[in-house]
Amino acid sequence: MVSVTKLLCDGNWFGDGLRYSQGASAAKNGVNSGRGPVVVWNCTRTCNLNCKHCYSNSENKKYEGELTTLEAKKFIRDLAEFNVPVLLISGGEPLLREDLLELIDFANLHKIRSTISTNGTMIDKAMAKKLKACQVGYVGISLDGIGAQHDAFRGQKGSFDKAIAGIRNCLEVEQKVGVRFTISKDTLHQLEDIFYLIKTEKIPRACFYHLVYSGRGKEIMEEDVSHEESRGAMELIMKYALELGETTEILTVDNHADGIYLYLKAVERYPQKAEKILDLLRTNGGNRSGIAIGNVDHRGFVHPDQFTPMHTFGNVKEESFGSIWSSSRNPILAGLKDRKALLKGRCGQCKWLEMCNGNFRARAEAVTDDFWESDPACYLRDDEIGL
Repeated sequence: MVSVTKLLCDGNWFGDGLRYSQGASAAKNGVNSGRGPVVVWNCTRTCNLNCKHCYSNSENKKYEGELTTLEAKKFIRDLAEFNVPVLLISGGEPLLREDLLELIDFANLHKIRSTISTNGTMIDKAMAKKLKACQVGYVGISLDGIGAQHDAFRGQKGSFDKAIAGIRNCLEVEQKVGVRFTISKDTLHQLEDIFYLIKTEKIPRACFYHLVYSGRGKEIMEEDVSHEESRGAMELIMKYALELGETTEILTVDNHADGIYLYLKAVERYPQKAEKILDLLRTNGGNRSGIAIGNVDHRGFVHPDQFTPMHTFGNVKEESFGSIWSSSRNPILAGLKDRKALLKGRCGQCKWLEMCNGNFRARAEAVTDDFWESDPACYLRDDEIGL
């Protein structure tokens, strides 16, 4: 994640303590930082929607092999022993899991902060109160446009109205909530409308995701925006982040070119901020997959992130997460922990490698069949990266 608010406005939010703390960059190179990664857990693959870009190819059906309640609690205890700070619970649709609140309470007992990534359609007033009572750190609700645009992208009529109701229900009980928006050719034209919604509804957080070519996202990768459109989207995001200031946390996700682009524009427009922005980017160190971000799928298999299910390192039903994550037996996991020498093409030659760390490997592999090739979604020009 790139915190646009932190870089441009020097905001101070919970995640900034993980992203921009001293030692984050050192941990990129396999040095023990004293804590485990943020873990994304796809607690179920079942979903009540049918989204165009779904990385897990979820459908509204039961999938075999999901962690039982007992297996999930053992998994959470293992995370606590490995000093994992945050458990991001995703799906499918996590609220379809009947023991979800019980497991969140269990994570709280073990000092792990829980956040939820949801489509929001199941958050009525009663559920919002339950989430607040469970001390959920954050609820991210997906919005990919306004009204019919969102419904078409998510595959169900009425899903937008339900998601908006979910946001309002959370705000009503002071449950921290935010918007998750995926940038694609389908959604780009409504980016400003989303910011209007954020302002009018007083939504305190928004994450703008770049399309990752995984699952159904791989089937629509030709619908990704062009490099020029990515630059234009980043311009809008920067504009509104400055306008909203510290009242709203604005982040971009899954493309670390955003941080470098922001710095280059700061040199031109806000030179007094540029050096501090560069220091923050250097401290962060770029992409965290396989290092400070990990994924466990609904069956317990461990992956570098939720978009890279084709590479599996072990299963938490058979071995603790910490043991799997610390092992060097898998060449992909070992390579991710110190990847710079393995990167090829533009990524390997980029002068910003220290601050980007090779961007997103799942996109590179989807397009080239080579995990270590350049990320095709990097929209920086050759002259901007020193070629």
